[in-house]
Amino acid sequence: MFTVISYDIPDDRRRLKVAKVLEGHGDRVQRSVFEAHLTQAQYDKLQQRLRRLLKEDEDNVRFYRLCADCQLLIETIGQVGVTPEPGLLII
Repeated sequence: MFTVISYDIPDDRRRLKVAKVLEGHGDRVQRSVFEAHLTQAQYDKLQQRLRRLLKEDEDNVRFYRLCADCQLLIETIGQVGVTPEPGLLII
C-alpha cells in the first residue's frame, strides 16, 4: 500500500536515526516526509523499528496509508512528483 510518512522529532540524533530507517523503505520527498510502497509485513516491521527509536512523549510520526484510488488524487507543485510504484515504468 502507498504510505506517506511524516515526522517531527526535536532531538537531532533520534531524527537522523529515524530518517536513516525511512530511507531504507521509501523515498524522501521533503525534509521530514517520505513516500513508500509497503506490504503489510514491511509496514509492521517498519513500525516496530521506529517504536524502538522514538520517545513517544516527545516525538511524532504519522503514517498516511492511501488506497490506489486515492493515489490518483495526489497533486504536487514543484520539482518532485509522486513516488512511482516499484517496477512501474513511466515513459
